[in-house]
Amino acid sequence: MTDATLLNRHREALALFTERVHAVRPGQWDEPTPCTEWSVRDLVNHLAVEQLWVPPLLEGRSIDDVGDALDGDQLGDDPVAAWDAAEAAAREAFSAPGALERTVELSSGPSDTRGYCSQMTADAVVHAWDLSRAIGADERLPGPLVELTRREVEPYIDSLAGTGLFAEPVEPPPGADAQTLLLAQLGRRV
Repeated sequence: MTDATLLNRHREALALFTERVHAVRPGQWDEPTPCTEWSVRDLVNHLAVEQLWVPPLLEGRSIDDVGDALDGDQLGDDPVAAWDAAEAAAREAFSAPGALERTVELSSGPSDTRGYCSQMTADAVVHAWDLSRAIGADERLPGPLVELTRREVEPYIDSLAGTGLFAEPVEPPPGADAQTLLLAQLGRRV
């Protein structure tokens, strides 16, 4: 995949999640999500925090440098505006000249920025589905984003449930489409 295609997919994934965040009605922020321990607010906060990590990591800062500055609730009184600011900062950081050629220090160790961007894209795609399910929005994911996410997670799909961050895979229904197969691999029941 070219850098331009990866950046386009990243923007598309963020736009999809953004569309869902803007669709959250006032009474839905405390509703449950397919991520059983997270409410809608918790899910949006999780993705916002992930986006807030992008600029400092791409600037060469370490996890220790950032410390606990991004712990806890980062959404404040206006979750939609907080999300918009976080996603814009991440999008801008990944799109900066030469950004995809860097190495970032993640909790799992050094990673090339292309891989980091791909992981972030996949996470936004999966959580866009989670948010859609939680708020009753359209759950369809664009085919190119499903394909990117599938390619991203398949090499380590067997170990995901063991991380505690994903449920055990579920059996997809017969004749399942690519989106349903992906979600089943990630422990989501469609």
